[in-house]
Amino acid sequence: MHPTGRRLVRLSLAALGVVYGDIGTSPLYAFRECFKPEYGLAPTASNVYGVLSLIVWSLILIVSVKYLVLIIRLDNRGEGGIMALLALVLSIRRRQAVIAIGLFGAALLYGDGIITPAISVLSATEGLGIAAPAFQPYVMPAALVLLFLLFSVQKYGTAGVGGVFGPIMLVWFTTIGLLGAVEIVRAPTILLALNPWYGARLFWEHRAAAFLVLGAVVLAVTGAEALYADLGHFGRRPIRLAWFAFVLPTLLLNYFGQGGLVLSTPEAIESPFYLLAPRVLLYPLVGIATAATIVASQALISGAFSLTQQSIHLRYLPRLSIIHTSRSEFGQIYVPAVNTALMVGCLLLVIGFRSSSALAAAYGVAVTGTMAVTTLLFFLIARHRWHWSPLRAGALAGSFLFVDLAFFGANIIKIESGGWVPLAVASVVFLVMATWYRGTQLVMKTLARLSIPLDRFLEDVEMTRPPRVRGTAVFLTPNIEGAPPSLVLHFGHNKVLHEEVILVSIVTEEVPEVPDDRRIASERLPQGFYRVRAYYGFMERPDVQHVVAMCCDHGVTADPEQTTYYVGRARLLPVGPAPMMRWRKRLFAFMSWNASSATDFFRIPPDRVVELGGRIEF
Repeated sequence: MHPTGRRLVRLSLAALGVVYGDIGTSPLYAFRECFKPEYGLAPTASNVYGVLSLIVWSLILIVSVKYLVLIIRLDNRGEGGIMALLALVLSIRRRQAVIAIGLFGAALLYGDGIITPAISVLSATEGLGIAAPAFQPYVMPAALVLLFLLFSVQKYGTAGVGGVFGPIMLVWFTTIGLLGAVEIVRAPTILLALNPWYGARLFWEHRAAAFLVLGAVVLAVTGAEALYADLGHFGRRPIRLAWFAFVLPTLLLNYFGQGGLVLSTPEAIESPFYLLAPRVLLYPLVGIATAATIVASQALISGAFSLTQQSIHLRYLPRLSIIHTSRSEFGQIYVPAVNTALMVGCLLLVIGFRSSSALAAAYGVAVTGTMAVTTLLFFLIARHRWHWSPLRAGALAGSFLFVDLAFFGANIIKIESGGWVPLAVASVVFLVMATWYRGTQLVMKTLARLSIPLDRFLEDVEMTRPPRVRGTAVFLTPNIEGAPPSLVLHFGHNKVLHEEVILVSIVTEEVPEVPDDRRIASERLPQGFYRVRAYYGFMERPDVQHVVAMCCDHGVTADPEQTTYYVGRARLLPVGPAPMMRWRKRLFAFMSWNASSATDFFRIPPDRVVELGGRIEF
């Protein structure tokens, strides 16, 4: 996609709201956090120049160079995001270590999805305490109410409010840029911080303290993963244009403005962002900041929904109820279970940490961990897809990894003060993903071992010649060659078959979407049987009823009113030996039993479904 003219401007404006909400609200707290007392850096002129230099060059090297020049090129047929990247890597090699690294990076994004709404909304409402100290006791309750309302409206979808996201962020970036520019005019020498020497001198003079402050500097680049994750919605060109033409300049203006303010008024370091504004403009600024943080939070919540959908189709998560909230906009979905989990997590974080400053300690671990995983996956793709030499790929990836690990190391030491939160969330999600993936493999192998070869089943049908009733029977089956257990169970009990029997296997390709001309592959078998494989991408939702309708172009005469769908619902008994520990088998069985029904997930008409139960020992 190469948009131009008005379409390019429209997409770039939309990217402001969806892509840059998180990184755009970082000025609320990033610069302030660099001068927390525990880092031991006083807001002297030398330290202000050094910290600003680190922030500026982090934005340039990590966001501009790493993500917008290189990582954004790693599209999986136009789609981005760490699961799309993992799918791309899996098409190259399927080593367990690669899968584990990619899954843990994806799991860290869930930790990020819990922390981002909490810290963003809380930092915005803290402006009330700056504008009017009497409001200080109401800061946390206001944040809790806003977060509750934000998650409560998710079920209505973003179609209605999505059009205002871009204009809100346009106003936000314009506002913060103007506030910073005014202060720069008063203290133009602050622009000297563009020189990277000041950042290097900070390390030379303070060493350990300078390293620790990286844990706060990284807050300025949070949201960089969103640039890649939303690639499929906007394309490279609008995302790059929005960043280089508008977002980066306004961010730099604001950070330099905060630095200039602290140079002239060191005590302003308590809240340099809000103190940039004249007192008469504080209330409007709090309102704009609150709207901007809600937009930023919405982007992370929607990203968690999309990540969940991709993980389900790639068989890393059990089936969950997914509701499409828009008939016209692709990708607008609502996942009730994920929404509830994120809401509870955010509310608990606000109650537990009580301030954005305390939450900042928990923020950096998830962000830096995901950035390091992305760099490792980039190395694999550069070597095997772009055919770069080990030296070229290693030198570039090694440089990025050095920066990523420096940031990660500076955040790891904050585990006790809050960094454990995203690691705990990521560990739980990783365990669930790895268990579901491994358990699914074991069950598939068990079914393949216990299933009757389809040829032998058809021979039995030919020999016994059972009664055939009018209509079509559709049996959902994993992608195996044997007769589906539900078919065997049905035939064994009822001793009857339909005139037409379609065996449908849903195959998830490691691409975002599959074109309609490659959607199905059908094979006609004896005795009125058909074997159909339906191919879907990991960004698509399977529709079995539509698959059956497409089969009519391949010789099937299925009448919708005479078609019955048979789905199996097995009871899993974790009694078998290794390779998976018994407690993980129990966890897999629990998830399987509580997964969304196949009827809802595969869009099967509920009034035409027959469920057949059975037991599987694995």
